[in-house]
Amino acid sequence: MGRRKKGRDISGWVVIDKPAGITSTSVVNKVRWAFDAKKAGHAGTLDPDATGVLAVALGEATKTVPYVTDAMKAYRFTVRLGQATNTDDADGEVLSESGTRPSDDEIAAALPALTGEIMQVPPKFSAVKIDGQRAYKLARDGEDVEIAARPLFVESLTLIERPDPDHVTLEMVCGKGGYVRAIARDLGEALGCFGHVRELRRIWSGPFDVEDGVTLEELEAVAKTDAIMDFLGPLEIGLADLPELPTTESGATKLRNGNPGMVIATDVQYGDEAWASLNGQAVAVGRYKAGELHPSRVFNTA
Repeated sequence: MGRRKKGRDISGWVVIDKPAGITSTSVVNKVRWAFDAKKAGHAGTLDPDATGVLAVALGEATKTVPYVTDAMKAYRFTVRLGQATNTDDADGEVLSESGTRPSDDEIAAALPALTGEIMQVPPKFSAVKIDGQRAYKLARDGEDVEIAARPLFVESLTLIERPDPDHVTLEMVCGKGGYVRAIARDLGEALGCFGHVRELRRIWSGPFDVEDGVTLEELEAVAKTDAIMDFLGPLEIGLADLPELPTTESGATKLRNGNPGMVIATDVQYGDEAWASLNGQAVAVGRYKAGELHPSRVFNTA
């Protein structure tokens, strides 16, 4: 008989303004402890030295994580020009250096090649799997890691400021699977001067904005008290990019049992993915077909 998980059955989203120097997994564990929740997960890993939006899902909200992970995200980051590192960030070993420093106009002219539908090679020190093993583990063991290029959609890449000749601050909006470190690396190569990420901050991720984030210190100050509930957003936030289809009591009962249930649809097309709600509360996610939602995920929050 399996061991029963400790904690409360609590569901919703917590937006953390992640500090530097801590892993995303450690943040999730702290949030789970603070809420005394049975289950927790996050939508999109941030490197330990990165800061900004880390959206943590509790309970049934973990079922909506894929929809947040697939959403667009925005990053503001500073590139150190003139140096390439083995990790593509400031923690790595410097592999190459250059005295060349491009002008602002040259940097701006290089950005369009890194926007739109591009092919990106993830950093060697990344969580990409190669033959079942994480690339960063192989790289740490001294193996020559070769990672295949992957498609990435970059909606925009903008020059924000040039604080000094060695640094440039950029802002990027991109889709799922993008590595900012790889953008810095590829920009440095395109400019003929090398480059790596010096600072990185995720400013929004799907429906979550860093301005709405809570610090770990603020969360820990009210841990395991009723006041902590002020930091818990509804499960439904994770479904913001999907159309909402109201259902009835009988429809909700069928959906919760895993069966197709009647929904009220307007602009949704046959086969579209959507979520059914009863009095504003999520019941299920699935495909719309001829007046019914065929569930793929059911929420047990009633």
